[in-house]
Amino acid sequence: MKSRELQMLQTLYEQDFYAWIQQTAELLQSHQWDALDLEHLIEEMVDLGKSQQRALQSALRLVLSHLLKWKYQPERRTHNWQVTITRERLNIDELLQESPSLHRFLNDGQWINTTYQRARRETMVETGLLEENFAIACPFSVDEILDLDFYPHE
Repeated sequence: MKSRELQMLQTLYEQDFYAWIQQTAELLQSHQWDALDLEHLIEEMVDLGKSQQRALQSALRLVLSHLLKWKYQPERRTHNWQVTITRERLNIDELLQESPSLHRFLNDGQWINTTYQRARRETMVETGLLEENFAIACPFSVDEILDLDFYPHE
């Protein structure tokens, strides 16, 4: 049977997420393990991990999209594209510094391909260029994608 405190914490999760976080942190700090809402705590931990992966994928997709534009629309290159590429590369670097285990995604060819295909589609829509203008497979290595000085040639 659930304790009254646990039921209150579970209700708090549904009604005021921030308050639930604060209360959960206090319970963890004071080692009140029996009072923890483990079901929701586990769910949030899993979601936090997924959030980190999505942040990496989002930054990578932006870099890829802008590298594709840089490669396939040289006449339209702008300083803003360089700024975006640099900013997102730095964001990726920060994510990898904070969570080194995210490197495994960069070593996963299927994950890179999925991210590239999304960037490719996004770039096609944004530029109006036809699908056949873009490489089917990612034309950049992971090292090139992350290299602050790399910009593709035509």
